[in-house]
Parts: sequence; C-alpha cells; structure tokens
Amino acid sequence: MTKKAIVFDNSGTLIERFRVIKDVSTGELITHINSLNLIDSFLNAALVVLQFNTNCLKGLDPNTLISDFVIENNIDFDISYYSTDVSKEEITAILEKDTAIIKDITDTFPLLKERVPNMELCNGSAVIIDIAEERIAYTITSAGQLFSGVKETIAKLQDNDIDVFIASGDRSAAIKRLADITGVPEGHAFATASTHRKAEIVANLQEKGYKVMMVGDGPNDILAFKQADSAVLTTEQKDGDFPDKLKNYADFVIGDISEVLQIDF
Repeated sequence: MTKKAIVFDNSGTLIERFRVIKDVSTGELITHINSLNLIDSFLNAALVVLQFNTNCLKGLDPNTLISDFVIENNIDFDISYYSTDVSKEEITAILEKDTAIIKDITDTFPLLKERVPNMELCNGSAVIIDIAEERIAYTITSAGQLFSGVKETIAKLQDNDIDVFIASGDRSAAIKRLADITGVPEGHAFATASTHRKAEIVANLQEKGYKVMMVGDGPNDILAFKQADSAVLTTEQKDGDFPDKLKNYADFVIGDISEVLQIDF
C-alpha cells in the first residue's frame, strides 16, 4: 500500500492571517497588500524573517536601530521569499548599515491587536529588504487564528493513515506552537521554509516512498506544487490575491480546508 502525506503551508492555509506592513520611508501602515505580491513588484527584494518573539520589543527604546537589536542580541534570521537570489551574508551586510528603528516594527502592534483581538498564533516580525537600494523598505508583523475545522481535518487525515506535515516561511517558535495546537508531530513541522525548501521537503518525502499532496495559497508554494503528486490551492483566506500563474499549477482549488478530505490522491 502506497504511503500518503499532505504538506500544508501555514499562513493563509491553516491560519487565517492578519498582517500589518509599514512603509519605512513614508510611515504608511498597510493591511490590504499581500507581502509576497509586494516583493514580486520589486526587481530585487527579499522577505527576511526575524527569529524572535515580538513581545521582547515592548520595553526597548523605540529609537533603537533594528540592526543594533539584531546584532547585539545575536538574533538569527532566514530568507523566506525573494524576487532574486540573495545570500544570507549579503542580507547581513545590508542589515548592519540600515537605519530603520524598532518603532518601525512596534508601530504596527496596535492595529494588529485591533484586527486580531483573540490571536492564537503570533507569526512574528519580518522585514522586506530592497536589495538594489540596500535598505529595509518595509516591516511586517503578522498574527492569526486557525481556520474553522483545521484541527478536525488534520485528525481525520491522521486517522486515515495520511501523514501530515507543515512547511512554512514563518519563524520557528510560531511553527512549533502551531504543531502543538494542531497535533502535528514536531518533527513534521518545518519553519522558515523558502520556496525551494518547500519543494525539497516534498521531494524528500517522495524519495521515502510517499505520494504527496501540497496544500498552499501563495506564490512561494509554486515549486512545491510542481513537485507534488497533487497540488491544492486553498482560497479560504478571503483577502488573498490568487494570480493566474498560481491557479495554473493547482490540480484542485478549494474554499475550505476540510475539502482536502474529499480529494483522492
């Protein structure tokens, strides 16, 4: 009997996401734009996930440089998505000389709390680096709540001997908590997974004899869609922007996460 596995993206797939983006240059707070689409609008940009709990920023001098905070506290980061190849060393060099401040992150907190008063998961903070201009162009803070039926869907999949995995671009602590909440084994949850890493995770499972379904909602899932035996685009994130190129790679389009139970793969 063929082993089966489902790999879920997190934000917009298992979690209804809410994010606030700050334009560092203008101070504008943005809630209606998908950060991945924003990156795709640049010729050279990268989404950099900062590996820390945002609560630790509340007691800091708001004028502290983000670069100083990252360096002095040895904060790790990962490149989750990009419109052009860039190394971690290149990002480090940009961060070290950038002038964005902690306030550029914490300014998003009140609006995010207003939008998600009962947040189940704080995905944390990230920055969008304009590689060409060598600066932090935007800060992003996000949080979310499980879509209705997620826990039940995962439990039914597991009852049907389908192994469940999570591959997400979000920070490690958030994905560990998500695994705890949903009953996914911690070893099956992969954080700060880039577009290429998601495809590798699918390929590695296939090499182990699994038939794999990938479930996602964004352009960072396209390579995994192409690699998987079945690709499922979920549109449950109502404010999502699903470009045709994404739909073209999907074998199925669903509006509710529980619909994966009806797909034979």
